[in-house]
Amino acid sequence: MKSDKKRNVFAWYMYDWANSAFATTVIAALLPIYFATVIVPTDGWVFRFCGIEISTNATTLWAFLAGTTALLVFISAPILGAIADISKSKKRFLMSFCFGGSLFTALLFFSQSGDVWMTMVSFFLANTCFISANIFYDAFLPHIATKSEIDQVSGRGYAYGYLGGGLQFLICIILILTHNKIGIEKTMAVRISLLFTGVWWAGFSLITLAWLHEPGKNKNAPQQYRSDNNPWAYLRFGVSRTWRTILSAKRHRNLAIFLIAFMFYNDGIHTVIRMATIYGKDELRLKNETLMGTLLLVQFIGIGGALLFSRISKTFGTKRILIFVLFLWLGILCYAYIITSALDFWILGIAVGFVLGGSQAISRSFYGAMIPVKESAEFFGFYSVFAKFSAIWGPFVFGVIRQITGTSRLAILSLVGFFIIGIVLLCFVKENSKTPELT
Repeated sequence: MKSDKKRNVFAWYMYDWANSAFATTVIAALLPIYFATVIVPTDGWVFRFCGIEISTNATTLWAFLAGTTALLVFISAPILGAIADISKSKKRFLMSFCFGGSLFTALLFFSQSGDVWMTMVSFFLANTCFISANIFYDAFLPHIATKSEIDQVSGRGYAYGYLGGGLQFLICIILILTHNKIGIEKTMAVRISLLFTGVWWAGFSLITLAWLHEPGKNKNAPQQYRSDNNPWAYLRFGVSRTWRTILSAKRHRNLAIFLIAFMFYNDGIHTVIRMATIYGKDELRLKNETLMGTLLLVQFIGIGGALLFSRISKTFGTKRILIFVLFLWLGILCYAYIITSALDFWILGIAVGFVLGGSQAISRSFYGAMIPVKESAEFFGFYSVFAKFSAIWGPFVFGVIRQITGTSRLAILSLVGFFIIGIVLLCFVKENSKTPELT
């Protein structure tokens, strides 16, 4: 029994190992650089729609693309989660989105100079699948870990992700740096790396597919939904269950305060992750090797950050450590505003790597300890909604300020407000407060 549990938890870890290749190589590193230097013309790009023409640049375009991607998941996440809770299909949804996202990631191989629309569509679909799959991945956490284990299991999951994503990214960097020796162009090396990312994501997810156990059906669901495999019946239940949860917000006041706080500070975190590389390229004019090397450093330092903060949260309290980490983020943003050199960017990368893993891991475990286990997918659907709702506004704010001011420095500094609001709201969240089950 103990070995089965270990194998189940290991299979859960390995999905983070697999999909972090997409988060690192596609979202944070290679694709933003490739998008800014190859896909989008150096003199900008003209967006044309219904007779409207807007001249824009790669930085603004990437920021708006990141925000727009979140809209679809914002609408669908709680409904998908409710369906998964009562249909015994968390794993099925997880793997469907996983392999769909892997396919669209691999299709980025065909994106070349000037293929702006094709690149944006492929990335939009891949990123939507990536975000959606994480709803169901996170929903397994309360099922595979007890309350005393949840901080460390969540932290180890992120550690596996940083290690897997870092190793895959390292292979890509080696390929790009040695492209002349193996007789291919640099752009081809980048395209192969994007293809390799999709293969890595799908390939290692086969371990999750083989070993991760599907939790039992929710016995609290109506009998017709426990026995009926009609997808329309599941959809009706998903919509009605989600609406009922929203209407019962008074019962979930503590959870709601946390989610609103999470929405604000997570907005700042994800905007930094998504815009860091293109900020270094656009504002600091750094070499690609510096940008990629810094991101690789972030991955490996993130392992220690995730494990360290998850461990000390058991001693000092999850909420207290989370607030402390968010104050560290405030200092990082102020430093990012004044940096001017490659060395400054390396130092910034070390700091980000240290706090990134900790803030992500303990946020997930803090939330997972408060929600009903039998409704974990639905509640993690709401978690994803608030995460992606925030991911809409952060990049949009960044993009608008960059477009108006012509500089990314004020855009990066504007994120300070998101962290301050998040910290203030977290002070009103009661730790160790369990959310009641729906009836």
